[in-house]
Amino acid sequence: MGKIKIDREKCKGCFLCIGVCPKGLIAKAKTLNKRGARPAYFREDPSCLGCGLCAIICPECCIEVYK
Repeated sequence: MGKIKIDREKCKGCFLCIGVCPKGLIAKAKTLNKRGARPAYFREDPSCLGCGLCAIICPECCIEVYK
């Protein structure tokens, strides 16, 4: 069981993490951040594998993975 933390203020809304998550646990936020982008957010779910693919693909390095 893993958990990720996304820094919503650093996220530029490219959503690469959404496409790479094998469990589909990352989604687009409905509200904008300070950059004017819709950041990604983690849907709290214990089925997260903690694989780290989202953190690897993130160009802004705003995702941290915890196991």
